[in-house]
Amino acid sequence: MGVMPSLRYLVRELSGKDLISTLEWSDEEIDIALKLAAEFKQLANYYGVEAIPKVLERKVFYMLFFAPSTRTRAAFESGMYFLGGHAAYIDATTTRMAFGKQEKAGEAVKDVAAMYDLYGHGLGIRILDKAIDYLYGVGNAYIREMARAAKIPVINMADDMFHPTQGLADIFSFIERFGDPQGKKYVIMWAYSPEIRGWCSPQEDMILFPRFGVDVVIARPPGFDLDPKLVEKAKELAKEHGGSLEVTDNLQEALRGAHAVFPRNWATPTLVQVGYSKFKDEELKIYEKYKNWKVTRELMDLMDKRGVLMHVLPIFRGYEADEDVIDDPKRSIIYEQAENGLWTKMAVLALTMYGVK
Repeated sequence: MGVMPSLRYLVRELSGKDLISTLEWSDEEIDIALKLAAEFKQLANYYGVEAIPKVLERKVFYMLFFAPSTRTRAAFESGMYFLGGHAAYIDATTTRMAFGKQEKAGEAVKDVAAMYDLYGHGLGIRILDKAIDYLYGVGNAYIREMARAAKIPVINMADDMFHPTQGLADIFSFIERFGDPQGKKYVIMWAYSPEIRGWCSPQEDMILFPRFGVDVVIARPPGFDLDPKLVEKAKELAKEHGGSLEVTDNLQEALRGAHAVFPRNWATPTLVQVGYSKFKDEELKIYEKYKNWKVTRELMDLMDKRGVLMHVLPIFRGYEADEDVIDDPKRSIIYEQAENGLWTKMAVLALTMYGVK
């Protein structure tokens, strides 16, 4: 088989570091994660996954899920296996914690954190949407409380504000497709669907892409603004890195000349303030006004000739985008993006857990 390449970007400096938001990682740290992800992908493609060094052998990553998952769970489980370790899936409803249950009494966060410290080497938490009645900030606050109590690294596997490992997969895919991202145009587009979704993925890309000099456009109908503090932060990051951030309700102009579009439904500010249980019916009535907000072939034709459809998945076919666009092998990279989620998650796992005893 010959001499296998070494992992140049597996550094110990990030061992033990939490990943709750990419805002808390420096440009250099994010760059290291992306380069390590590329190393894993190249190694697997050239030699096969069996050649990936088992740098997390005999290490355990606990995955605490308050909310369901398809790709996030699968990618973390496969990633830990490929790195020689074990990912333990925990459905939060099967624990003795009171969060999200009817019980008033339950285990304290610090007691749960102490247990995971003793048993394993890393902890991932996914807590968003119906698990917290869509109330903005609740999930993120819970992850931060756990991170303060735990000694092992805590990884945000998606909350109501951020989805950092997904954001890394998204920018990785964008760079893989277009090369130098500086000056390229990325549209985060509100799109109609009868299913209400939270803010994590649109906001994650909104704060991460500007750090690479990308011109980001948030295209949404009136009344669908994202977190104003994060919008301002994204504008600051864009200015620092030579990119831009624009918010508009003009969908056609937003897509003109764009290199990628990410169409996804997200809730109104009212719903994430008062809760899904109280505002669901009213919310869905608002959505009905904007059924034409979806990616069609005509909209794709406004984009750069190399422009692609991107999506974190699941994509709601026929709602957020037409079937022929989603399945276009030249203009849709949603499956490549999903694959890259494996490599970026592996990079985060390796970097944060490599030196944990």
